[in-house]
Amino acid sequence: QVQLVESGGGLVQAGGSLRLSCAASGRTFSSRAMGWFRQAPGKKREFVARISWSGGSTYLADSVKGRFTISRDNAKNTVYLQMNSLKPEDTAVYYCAAAPFMGRVGTTMGEYDYWGQGTQVTVSS
Repeated sequence: QVQLVESGGGLVQAGGSLRLSCAASGRTFSSRAMGWFRQAPGKKREFVARISWSGGSTYLADSVKGRFTISRDNAKNTVYLQMNSLKPEDTAVYYCAAAPFMGRVGTTMGEYDYWGQGTQVTVSS
């Protein structure tokens, strides 16, 4: 069982930055790929970024490439999402997710086993 707790959301002006954190419980964190998704009001949850077990491989959605960075610290059981040059369209609840133990993941929700409760990010224009 893995529990995920996101933090770091808030209200920021367009062009600003936020860093989201996702703290994971359990001893299998370092053997799980991790992902970030987001869901805006009235829209489906969408993929934002993912990172491999070691952190050596990352992939970001086109909508955030060049602005967002995903990273992890396995010693702290934490994955991060650094968000720069924020836009109003980035407003959403952001969720972190954990992949199956030693599994590979892509960009769809069904490929992740565990989810956090989400943290709200609001970008004002």
